[in-house]
Amino acid sequence: MNLADLTATELLAKYRDGSVSPVEVVEDVLARVDRWEPQLCALYAPDPAGARSAAQESERRWRDGTAGALDGVPVTVKENIATRGTPVPQGTAATALVPAAEDAPAAARLRAAGAVIFSKTTMPEYGMLSSGVSTFHRLTRNPWDLSKTAGGSSAGAAAAAAAGYGPIHVGTDIGGSIRLPAGWCGLVGLKPTHGRIAVGNPYAGRAIGPLTRTAADAALALSVMSGYDARDHTSLPAASDVFEAEVRGLRVALLLDAGVGLPVDPEVTAAVSAAADVLAAAGAVVEPIGPVITREMLDGLDRFWRIRSATDIAALPEERRAKVLPQIRAWVSSAADLTPADVFHGYSQMGAMAAAVGQVFTSYDVILSPVAPITAFAAELAYPTDDPGRPFEHIGFTVPYNMSHHPATTVNVGWSASGLPIGAQLAVPHHQDLRALALAEYLAAHGAEVRPWPTLDSTRTERETGPWG
Repeated sequence: MNLADLTATELLAKYRDGSVSPVEVVEDVLARVDRWEPQLCALYAPDPAGARSAAQESERRWRDGTAGALDGVPVTVKENIATRGTPVPQGTAATALVPAAEDAPAAARLRAAGAVIFSKTTMPEYGMLSSGVSTFHRLTRNPWDLSKTAGGSSAGAAAAAAAGYGPIHVGTDIGGSIRLPAGWCGLVGLKPTHGRIAVGNPYAGRAIGPLTRTAADAALALSVMSGYDARDHTSLPAASDVFEAEVRGLRVALLLDAGVGLPVDPEVTAAVSAAADVLAAAGAVVEPIGPVITREMLDGLDRFWRIRSATDIAALPEERRAKVLPQIRAWVSSAADLTPADVFHGYSQMGAMAAAVGQVFTSYDVILSPVAPITAFAAELAYPTDDPGRPFEHIGFTVPYNMSHHPATTVNVGWSASGLPIGAQLAVPHHQDLRALALAEYLAAHGAEVRPWPTLDSTRTERETGPWG
């Protein structure tokens, strides 16, 4: 196996016994990037020279016995997670490019642990799309099929993880932006308990979390990034949960109908149902439940987010407003028609979603569901509906846990007939993030067929899918 494909836990073991050097690993990762990146377009502001220098420093620390918890492990962070000296365009050409003054909390903790942050990763326009469509970045594509989206808004993070740009990639999530791309790229993607990883610029529902190929790597990344930071008033002290799960006796709520949005593809239903059968066979008590959220809740949140985005865009100078993606401008265009009562009602639906989720956890230990109702859609589409008036018809399974602050993780549980990954979501009570990851690890070990990760030789190519975007 190429060094770029080794997990973080494997790399650390090899660094510890001296069989592999961080310098060798970084060179293999950069070579992988050189091969994939012209087609994949997952990276923003790569820094090969900085990566090589950091790897050499890591090699010295391993030799001196002073290595940190992630020393020498290649890592990327999403472009909206600030790193000192790099502008934060938020996926749009409308942003003035000002270098960030300091590392955001998550990036700072990764560096302190010795991780080699060799690049940022792409995101779509303002992070408001579940795709890679952006007026600033090139169009990010899915390594399993280059005609499909990698998802979003952590588009580049998911594509990089699936293509093997090293083992740990960090994204953000306010409605599914870690879990949706992770599900569509066959990854483990964790939206942690709100505040477990300090964001630095907190907002209702916004979280930072890892996208990795294994649950163990996600748990490792979580342990490094967790903890209170004074820059984020919502951040929490490090938690004390453990990476283990007892399946026997587990009360599992099986949610196969979000109650809103796109109908669930039968292939998705079958794969998630099969995952439920795996848990039941191990002694879990699995019971189907009805929808948790309502149309009123999702539409209310849509209205609130429209007015928030419309306010931000209206504050831009006219020449910069004109650079915003047309689909985003179309989406916010109706905000002027909203009344104060509409906006307040929309805001209140965040609490309504949280209460609805909390009620389920009075009877169940975990909610198992699809991540998305569909598999990855065409890369060029901003939304799976291709309709700015209906932008959130695919987030009914993911967005409730942003509003309720519960941890939720993804794991691959099957494959479509065309070979695309199908993800399941495991949501658990507050502060049980590692339990969710342990359950994901159990399903990965006992569930769906494991397929090799995509390579340029194996993925669907331009000859089969048409020109790159």
